[in-house]
Order: sequence, then structure tokens, then C-alpha cells
Amino acid sequence: MSTTKMTTLIPQYMNSFSCIGSACEDTCCAGWQVTIDKSTYKKYGRVRDKELSPLLNKKVKKKNVDVSPENYASMELDSKMQCSFLSEQNLCRIQQKLGESFLSHVCATYPRTSNLVNNILETSATMSCPEIARLALLNPNKMEFDMKEESIHIRNMVINRLQTDTEINDINKYFWELRSFSIDVLQNRTYYLWERLIILGVFYQKLEQYLQDGMLDEIPHLISMYMSNLGEGRLKEGLDKLPTQYTFQLKVIKEIIDKHFLHTINNQRYLECFNETLQGLQYSDDCEFDEISVHYDEAYNDYYLPFIKDHEYILENYLVNYVYKNLFPVARGNNLFEEYVMLIVHYSMIKMHLIGMAGFRKNEFKLEHVIKMIQSYSKTIEHNPSYLQAVIQLLNHNGINTMTHMAVLIKN
Repeated sequence: MSTTKMTTLIPQYMNSFSCIGSACEDTCCAGWQVTIDKSTYKKYGRVRDKELSPLLNKKVKKKNVDVSPENYASMELDSKMQCSFLSEQNLCRIQQKLGESFLSHVCATYPRTSNLVNNILETSATMSCPEIARLALLNPNKMEFDMKEESIHIRNMVINRLQTDTEINDINKYFWELRSFSIDVLQNRTYYLWERLIILGVFYQKLEQYLQDGMLDEIPHLISMYMSNLGEGRLKEGLDKLPTQYTFQLKVIKEIIDKHFLHTINNQRYLECFNETLQGLQYSDDCEFDEISVHYDEAYNDYYLPFIKDHEYILENYLVNYVYKNLFPVARGNNLFEEYVMLIVHYSMIKMHLIGMAGFRKNEFKLEHVIKMIQSYSKTIEHNPSYLQAVIQLLNHNGINTMTHMAVLIKN
């Protein structure tokens, strides 16, 4: 396979990653659609293996809608929602018999994800892979990144392309500064994580006002001012006075995770986590929210808080990886605050699940449960763009998209 020299930027956890294959507790070959690119589809048509050839002809289906070179066909899943080519040992029969070069682009690159920013290839990974989740989230040190020259497979899939050094005078011009600032805030451990998230939101609320007032070129000054205030501790003032409203948190999360969506979930690991959350909060359809809030408060203070005090770096690492992987905050164009809202939606949903699971498992709540929850959540929720767009529409429709609402979702 041909390669080319490129400048790459990667989080250091990627240097330690290697697929653990059949030892993995949640195969990446099940629970979602397996997309086949056009070149791989054509290659399958030329296979003459006695076992695989008829199976490829039967199970690889060309798409009729939204067809593109990368989204050209798909694997038919079996009754267990698994890829038809997954062996009893949870290994890919295509790779076993034909080699890695016969894997589709998606299968060959997962769980890696790559963006091209100013001709620098930024590679990271999704937390939907259990091994990646362990490597990225369980490191108590701040997530760090390496930039180096590497030989890269031309086949490497690029999800997004961003050029910031153009003559167009828009927000992309300050992408590097904004993302670096966001990561700096998230990793500033002189503040609690909930404080960092609120400070970040206040910043992006102010930034939106700057854009509306045509003050694009004042962004470096705004960043500098916030960094100075952050270092001097002045941004802590007033944060403790913000209200804690568990009932509101629960109502919003219930709106987001509606029953219709739950009926479409087939990831058993996530459903196990979700059921533990409901039991830990003693939730039922006939319970009043005020009653559930009491259980939520108990689970938070008695079991979640003692655990997370020593492990807040897990959520910090998740957020930093999200910011880096998703080209935060410009992934939605000029809707910077909306991108922040989505970050808080993920944080709030993960936090609620973990609080409920802590209430269910009590003093037996461990790191393995946190990894299981975040990994299965990522696989179920983060990889569902239509659902995430519906969440944003729901929040906008109900007017739950302001900084005030985000602060209430964040703070416990």
C-alpha cells in the first residue's frame, strides 16, 4: 500500500494502541451499520474464494440512496446485529483469509478518526472502542499531544478538512487559538471540572456577542483576558452561588433520552448501564421528579462524589479528546455556542448515568464500570448523528439552550 510523508498530530495514548481482537469485550463488528467504500466493493466482486465469494455476493449490498465513494455499500447484519463475516472467535473472516488490504476503509481505520487541518493530519480515536477508552481515560496525567513527520497510508480516511490560513475572514481564522484555549481551560486543575465547563461556556457566550458585533479580530484579546483571569483565580467568583437543581437536570435528560429512542438501541452493554442507572435512582414511570431527585442527591453524595473526587481526570480526558477529535468549536460553522451545548449534553448524560450506576453499585462502583458506561454510551449515542441533531432541535425548541440552562445541567 502506498504511503506519503505528512506532518501528524496525535494524542499520546494513540502510541500505545493495538487492537486486542477476540479478547475485546465489545466487538466493533456489531451493533451498527458497516459501510463499504466503492473501491473495496469492486475488489469484493473480483474475489474467487470458494467460501467467501458467494457470501460476499449475498451479504454486501449496494446502496440506493446517499451514495458516495466512501458510502457505496454496506454489510448485511445477522439476527444478532453482527457483521455476517464475524467468526465465532470474534475475528474478521475477510481479514483472516484475504488480508487487511481487503478490509473496507471504515473497518481498516476504526477506531481511528482523522481530520486534515492546514495539511496537518490530526488523528485520534473514538471512545466507542473499549481498549481506546482505557488508554485515553484512565491516565491520571493531562492528555498530551505529539507532532511529528510520519509516513501515512494514502488510504487513511479523512473525516473533515479545515484550512484556517485563507483570505476569508471568518471564525476559522482563529480555530487553533480557540481550540487550544478550550483544552487549556478543561485541563486547568486549579478549578473543579464543573467550574471549568461553566467558565468555558461564559467565554463562548461572550464570543458569540463579539461575532454579532463584528469584533472578529478582537478574539485574541478576549482569549488573553480570560487566560489572565483564569490564572489569577478571578473566574471562580460567584460560581459557588449558582443554584443546584437536580429536578431540572433529570427532566432535561429524560427529554433527551426518550423511550422511542431507547426502543431502537441494540447495544446490550449500554442497556445494562442504563438499567443500572434507573435502578440506582429508583426511577419508575409513576414516580414524581421530586422523589427521584432525593435518590439522585443520595447517589451523588454517598457514592458518586467520593469516587469522582479521585478520578475527575477521566471526564476531563473524555472532554479533551472530544474537543480535539471534533474540531471544537468550529465543527458547526459559526454556531460556536451550539457546539458548546452539544459538549455539555454529552457531559451531562454521562454524569447522570454514572451517578445512577454509582447509586446501584454503591461501594462496589469501580473504574471498569465507568469505562463500560462511557464506551457503550459513545458507541450508542456519539455515533448517531441524526439523534444528536434531534437533541439540538429539542433543546432549541424548548428554549433550553442558554448559558443559564447549561450551568444548571453542569453543576451538582
